[in-house]
Amino acid sequence: MASDPNTLHGSAADAPKGLGLAGNLAKGFIHSPLSPLLLVACLALGLMGLVLTPRQEDPQISVPMVDIFFAYHGSSSEQVASIATDPLERLMSEIQGVDHVYSVSNRDGAMVTVQFDVGEELGP
Repeated sequence: MASDPNTLHGSAADAPKGLGLAGNLAKGFIHSPLSPLLLVACLALGLMGLVLTPRQEDPQISVPMVDIFFAYHGSSSEQVASIATDPLERLMSEIQGVDHVYSVSNRDGAMVTVQFDVGEELGP
């Protein structure tokens, strides 16, 4: 039996019948007179949400942060990072309420910034 080069495996008779769940759902919405009404209702609700959502031009959000600067004279940035900055980062990240810890190591020193969760109280 010779195979036809224009057909893939199987024939059209082997293909599944019907549209399936997604196809039937799409067909129902395409032919439904309620589809434009649903579209208009969704757009109206979206516009209402946009207009009624309270917002400020410059909201006052307090993000508590602590910057730690230290000097490590006579060392390269790699030495500062491995000897001082990395251990300090690990120590600071263990504090309760810490969101992020950032650091920059330079020759002769470094800076570590600890950012706490919004609304977290610092100090007594």
